Formats: sequence, C-alpha cells, structure tokens
Amino acid sequence: MTTEFDEDALGEAYDAGLAAERTGDLTAAVAAYQRCLAIDPADHCGVRIRLAGLGAGETPASAGDAYVATLFDQHAEAFEDILVHQLGYGVPALLGERLPNEAGAFERVLDLGCGTGLSGEILRERSGHMTGVDLSEAMVGICYEKEVYDRLFVAEAVAFLKSGAPGEAFDLIVATDVLPYLGDLAPFFGKAAARFSSKGLLAVSTETMDEASLAGRPFAVGKAQRFHHGEAYMREALSAAGFDIELFQPITVRMQEGQPAPGHLVIARKV
Repeated sequence: MTTEFDEDALGEAYDAGLAAERTGDLTAAVAAYQRCLAIDPADHCGVRIRLAGLGAGETPASAGDAYVATLFDQHAEAFEDILVHQLGYGVPALLGERLPNEAGAFERVLDLGCGTGLSGEILRERSGHMTGVDLSEAMVGICYEKEVYDRLFVAEAVAFLKSGAPGEAFDLIVATDVLPYLGDLAPFFGKAAARFSSKGLLAVSTETMDEASLAGRPFAVGKAQRFHHGEAYMREALSAAGFDIELFQPITVRMQEGQPAPGHLVIARKV
C-alpha cells in the first residue's frame, strides 16, 4: 500500500493511544489519537470512530473508506477463519433461510460488501447474474479466485450505488455486515432504492444496542468501533426511502469478547 505519511510515526502514536486506553488514561489516549489524525488525515487507523466511541469527538458519518479498506485488506486471508469459525458469524446463512430458495429466484443480484463471498455462495444457485462489490481489494481477490460472482468491483457501497454500473437495475440487493460501518443510513437506503427493478428486495444486517445505551440517539458507536443502529431509526429510514419492511428479526450477529453481539436481519421491498 502506497502512503504519503510517516507510517512509523503513525504506528507509534496509535500504539500509544491503545496503551493509554488499556490503562484508563483517556486524556492521553485522545491526545495520541489526535496525533494520528495530524499524521494521517485520511485516517487509515480509524481513530475518528475510535474517538467517537470514547465520547471524545463527533460521530462521523461512516467508519471511513481508508480505515475499512485497510482493516479488511489486512485480515482478508484469515477473514473466514476468524469471523465464521472463531466468532460464530452466521448472518449469510440466516439470510439464506429467509429469502426465496428456488433456483433462479432473482435475475440480477448485487452483493455490497461481499467480502470473501459468504453471502454470494449461499445465493449463487438462486441468482441469474451476480455482482459483488467490496472496498477491500484483497477481499475481491479472494472472491475472484472462488468464481462465485459474474462481476466484481472494488468500491465503497454508497458510491457504487450512486455511480457504479450506471443504469443497471437489480431485483435483490444484499448488504450483510456493511451497515455497522455506516452511521447515517439515509444515503445508503436512498441510493439503493434508485437501483431496483420493479419491487426489488433489500436484505441487510445491522448491529444494535439497548435503548438505554442509545439514549435516544438514532445510532451510536459501540466498543468495537462499529455503528449500532436503533430499531425505530431503521424503520423510519427505510420508510422514508420508499421501502415496506417484510422482515425485522432480532439476531445474534456474532460473538464479541465472549458475549453475543445483538443485531437485526432486515428484508424490505421497494414499493
């Protein structure tokens, strides 16, 4: 990866921030993370969302493209072992149980944040043509080797919905484990609504926290530096974008520090 900042200095500042967090010295942690941003304004380490999680900065609109791409590029080779086998991630399988199961049920499918193709593998026989999109080039490389998708793109989800494959319409858009890296979901839902053929389906997963922790906020950054969305906010945002909700199911997304990470599986139809 080509960079235009001092990687050694960034690593030292970031490690100092983590060390300060572990000892409970939040003042020192914040100062170290602010040094990270001074060194690397693009924020490859994801310190903006980390600061928000500490209550020491404004909640960003997303986790940031540079951070997400770096995170998943670094973990691509071990991704399935860590997420599926160690953390018990099973959202694609849950999604497969809730969507129509007959061969060719969907003519054109868009899998946003396709990762290593976990959802694509489950939906392949139900799909005529499948497009996979991921911000991580390394993830897309693994998908290419699996030959799950008919086409693959390296792109951010909302940006692809806006301008990727212009003019093409889909009848199923899937985004598992994408929304936890987005805060405000209005752009995502709005752009998705514009990419459907007649009455297409949108299938997404979210992470959430209890209402007391959300404290009236539509979404908040959790301890793992991922966005947690409230149910009421999700329902309102989908309705505003022109969707009817067909399924809104509480799920365990995966294990997080030995505890179940709560979330929702949502299927909505464009009307």
